[in-house]
Amino acid sequence: MENIEREITPVKDDDFFILLNHENAKFDYSVHYHPEYELNLVFNSSGRRIVGDSINNYANIDLVLIGPNTYHAWKADEASTSSHVITIQFAENLFSMNLLNKKLMSPIKNMFENSYRGIEFSEETKAIIKEKILKLSLTHGFDSILDFFSILYDLAISRNQKLLASSSFKSNFIQPQNSRIKKVIKYLQNHYSDDISLTEVASSINMSDSAFSHFFKKRTNHSFSDYLIDIRIGHASRMLLETNDNISEICYKCGFNNLSNFNRLFKKKRGCTPREFRGYEQKITNY
Repeated sequence: MENIEREITPVKDDDFFILLNHENAKFDYSVHYHPEYELNLVFNSSGRRIVGDSINNYANIDLVLIGPNTYHAWKADEASTSSHVITIQFAENLFSMNLLNKKLMSPIKNMFENSYRGIEFSEETKAIIKEKILKLSLTHGFDSILDFFSILYDLAISRNQKLLASSSFKSNFIQPQNSRIKKVIKYLQNHYSDDISLTEVASSINMSDSAFSHFFKKRTNHSFSDYLIDIRIGHASRMLLETNDNISEICYKCGFNNLSNFNRLFKKKRGCTPREFRGYEQKITNY
């Protein structure tokens, strides 16, 4: 299996953004990553999309914001003969923290933080932003910068956004602020392959089982057991993408003690079996 590749984008220091307009797109990029943000509009196409440790179907119009160093790829169905892709890329440091910390910028700041998991936008938002991006592709000079900022703000305040990669994938990049939650998540990331009990983790931060369960759910919006499964599935997904280990080896390396249970949970979380997940990635990588 090929390694995930680092793409060298054409974004230069004096660029606000670059826009790449690909008609009759061939989708010939392997799974790749880069340090720039990327907003990808795909239309007249259907197929499957990898973002982080997620694989999902897309159809008709796809609009996804991808954060720095989050790997991704699109694979169109063979029936998609007139696929059109418009890609907007911009540097991670385009907006300073001083600017992002302004109250008016908080929606954009939150969107950027979530983009490390990849954000898919609603059908309504896709239709509206598609027209704005098509207009942007024809605009030049300072007006294009204003239109670009307007697109980002419209996306940031849009409703029904969907995060694509798992919460464990996000936690590799953005750590929560609470010190006890930080300690717990660091422990889970370091020991996910071990037999971990709630009691063991709760006692490590001097909390009872019931108090810890409530505390953890409030801080992460996940139950402890579900979050641990997410971490294990996230690591399993990356191993399926990045290694040649067989599925049984990956199952046990990621803390699952039963192959059928691993397959069941993986399909529940990813919508496909581990074998299918690896197969989809190979199709994209070898396209």
